[in-house]
Amino acid sequence: MTLIKTKIGRRAFIKNVSLTSGGMIIGFSWLASCTATEKEVKALPKEWFEFNGYLKIGDNGMVTILSPNPEVGQNVKTSMPMIVAEELDIDWNLVIVEQAPLNVSKYKWQIAGGSRSINSSWDALRMAGATARKMLITAAASTWNVPYEEITTSMGELIHKGSGTTAHYGEMAAVAATLEVPEEVELKDVKDFKIIRSSKKNVDSKDIVTGKALFGLDTYKDDMLVAMMVHPPAFGKQLKSLNADSVKNMPGIVDAFEIETYKEGGERNWSDVTAFNKIPIVVGHTTWEVMEAKKKLQVEWELAPKTNATPSGLENTSEHKSIMASVKSGDKRIQVVRKDGDPDKAFKEAVQIIERTYTAPFRPHNTMEPMNYYADVTDQGAYLYGPVQTPENAEKSVSERLNIPVDKIDVHLSRIGGGFGRRLYGNFAVEAAVISHKIKKPIKLVYTREDDMTFGTYRPSYTVTYRAALDKDKNLTAVHVIGGGVPERALYANRFPAGAVDNFLAEGWSLDSNISIGAFRAPASNFAASAEQSFLDEVAEAAGKDPIDFRLDLLKRVQENPVGDRNDYDPKRYAGVLELVRKSSKWDAPENANKHRGVSVYFCHMSYVANVVDVRMDGKTPIVDDVYCAVDCGIVVNPDAASNLAEGGTVDGIGTALYGELTFVDGAPQQDNFDSFRMIRHNEAPKNIHVDFVQNDIKPTGMGEPAYPPVQAALANAIYSASGKRLYHQPFINELNA
Repeated sequence: MTLIKTKIGRRAFIKNVSLTSGGMIIGFSWLASCTATEKEVKALPKEWFEFNGYLKIGDNGMVTILSPNPEVGQNVKTSMPMIVAEELDIDWNLVIVEQAPLNVSKYKWQIAGGSRSINSSWDALRMAGATARKMLITAAASTWNVPYEEITTSMGELIHKGSGTTAHYGEMAAVAATLEVPEEVELKDVKDFKIIRSSKKNVDSKDIVTGKALFGLDTYKDDMLVAMMVHPPAFGKQLKSLNADSVKNMPGIVDAFEIETYKEGGERNWSDVTAFNKIPIVVGHTTWEVMEAKKKLQVEWELAPKTNATPSGLENTSEHKSIMASVKSGDKRIQVVRKDGDPDKAFKEAVQIIERTYTAPFRPHNTMEPMNYYADVTDQGAYLYGPVQTPENAEKSVSERLNIPVDKIDVHLSRIGGGFGRRLYGNFAVEAAVISHKIKKPIKLVYTREDDMTFGTYRPSYTVTYRAALDKDKNLTAVHVIGGGVPERALYANRFPAGAVDNFLAEGWSLDSNISIGAFRAPASNFAASAEQSFLDEVAEAAGKDPIDFRLDLLKRVQENPVGDRNDYDPKRYAGVLELVRKSSKWDAPENANKHRGVSVYFCHMSYVANVVDVRMDGKTPIVDDVYCAVDCGIVVNPDAASNLAEGGTVDGIGTALYGELTFVDGAPQQDNFDSFRMIRHNEAPKNIHVDFVQNDIKPTGMGEPAYPPVQAALANAIYSASGKRLYHQPFINELNA
């Protein structure tokens, strides 16, 4: 066992919160629906005993485990309680899972972002379960008057083999909950895990498929009003005037007015991103009535002035592309990010130089659940509820905006119907609070699909130019990469192939824009991987090497004699997923010799993913038959959930690479719904996705995002094998149809 301290210095990670929390706690169990049967009601405890912020034990042995982080579909609401249950040593059938409200004093990290939920809470979750288990054993030892060391646990039972005495946890909960939190607890050996590494059903699955109200958009209150906004038609414009009287007499309309989401000059969190700060609002009784009023609202717009953060003017995609193409090596806007060896000399002496440029467009998130948020702001405080990935930031922003003390704001988390970055930016929560505060009524703010797609916060538009130098023996002697973007670049200077090449130069630049951007699934990596791995495929071909062997040779160099000391990846783990995908796809098997295949491998969010994609062409249309996915994300808590994330990331990555772009004419987005923005369709998804995990005992790392970036290059490389055409500009469907 591993000993772990429950406090470091004066900071206590686990606290004995209270003796009891009387009454029945409502929870959602995969054993029971929200409408419990008579038998299920009798099975629930009469009294709960709270051990710490993560769990409560009922007098009958049932356990409620609170999942602290927002649930975006990544399944943390199941996986996080599994970690607590493992160390508690409870029968999973006795567990009820609840979504915890925002409480950073208990949970420390309540953000869904960066694929960090499990990794950042791994120790705290294990500690919570192990602490309660130790307190239960201590209570039993005292009650039975036997040594602590003689008591074992199994599936929610305390056992003293010497006397044959047993008790379920509920029988000792009242005594145990009064004990002091131990200064240190024992954690299980990884080899003894029973719940972790076994697949468990999503605790919300039954409620989802039967239509229970779990999502923010499902929120309905008897006295609730519906609010919608009207934003400027183009980035670079702002509100000039509003004629609220033009809609106030329409059926069901309560009011129309202008709000200022954030105070001018006020302090903002990093998540307070919005392109349109002053916006007209329409409030009414029903969604339909408000939508109809939005169409009639008389609004005038004007050009917005230049600020310290953004330029003025109305931007065009054609201009962005022209500027991107004009930035070349030596441009004053370019900054050197990393330099190893003497790249200039290596390129001068090269026998062959390969240079390729890759681009990707702006892209909206298009979450399946439209943006929404519920707020009830009164003189006593604020109640906030909805789908936000950064609830703590939303709380702070509302506090700052409305001058409400943080302790008077109560934030609860709904299940999130898609996010992967879009809901990191909580302007919609602040908007809802400001609206409720103004009209002194509880409201639900709802964005239409057009509102969301044309409001921002997008994936930036990227460009990357790669150069490679080969000597007379076709050895790679130098790599030069220039990464740029509007308004951010996709460049990771210390990732592969940095460290594998004697002469390496990474440079970057970006162009200011008034188009609001933000994190998109696997930020920047989602394009950096596509460019890097597509380019390395061409270099491998020029070197006359198998693409997997070529990458493994470079990684071997990093293991044996790395260049530089800033490489942020583990070459052994990198090579491990390549070897695994080579094996699982039967890359070298004679029966696969005639398949059109592409390979790719990438590291991000502390995890490693390799793909092999099999493609055939139907005219100019690629048909993806099989995708092989090899993942090293450390310990896999819930294999089914992890596989689902890998499969979802694979489909999402293929869709991003092939379809959909957001373009601008005079600052106005040209695509505002799914009739003009192309998404991948069911029949275009891979016929089969095969997922394999590297088995190791490393602390869990990211899983929600790492499977998304590499498959894009594997797809491009496979299409080249099938069609003879290299692809450089996303969405690939445009190049294929050219």
